Amino acid sequence: MSALRSWLHLLLMGITVMPYALILLGVSLLPNGKSRAYGVAVAWLKLCIASARWMLGIRYRIHGQAHLPKGHEDPAVLLVKHQSTYETFLMPVIMPHPLAYVFKKELLTIPFFGWAIGRLDMVHIDRSQRAKAFQKVVERGRKLLAKGTWVIMFPEGTRIPRGQVGQYKSGGARLAIEVGVPVIPIAVTSAKCWPRRALLKRPGVVEVSIGAPIDTAGQTPEAITLRVQAWIEAEMQRLDPEAYPGASATSASSPHTSG
Repeated sequence: MSALRSWLHLLLMGITVMPYALILLGVSLLPNGKSRAYGVAVAWLKLCIASARWMLGIRYRIHGQAHLPKGHEDPAVLLVKHQSTYETFLMPVIMPHPLAYVFKKELLTIPFFGWAIGRLDMVHIDRSQRAKAFQKVVERGRKLLAKGTWVIMFPEGTRIPRGQVGQYKSGGARLAIEVGVPVIPIAVTSAKCWPRRALLKRPGVVEVSIGAPIDTAGQTPEAITLRVQAWIEAEMQRLDPEAYPGASATSASSPHTSG
């Protein structure tokens, strides 16, 4: 039954992405089209997250939401643990600001999905040209952050299996230092329910823990990245102790929001 539900959910996403993408492409041509198109994208993501709850029994629970900046235009760079597609879909749904992902330009070639994200205020880069890629991240990131859009990055660069630690890269910290904004570390236990590259999904609760903002003034990218890694990985052990045999974990804090 789990396999059938997983297939049906995948089919639902595949079928619905086409009309939503076409609507998004059309809306993006209207006045104030970028912000309207983002709303269409979030509507599809909400459908994917809600259908995962209905069809697969995957829910989420948020801790530390009070750590998010309160001002309408307060800037931040979100650095998120990356275990599966789930958090990629979830973050725009739960965040109070529009988000701009930094992603490789190859995603733009995916039919419908890639065409749609190409019309949004995101940052697509050519990873083969690292210096130019980072310069583009800073230039675009500065403009987006100035108008209240938060930049979101996965410091490990790719989806990491449950219980493992990837190599944390300093690009997000470098951007935050260049622009003069704080970074916010976020731990996500999505692989408990939605493992990377796995068709079969499992019911359960994905814990999302938002850490306190880290001031980047006077800091080095390496120091900030080490602080982000230390906080996220300690939080991952606390939230998902089964994935880290032998690691001590305290009891989870009370959630602020659930879905």
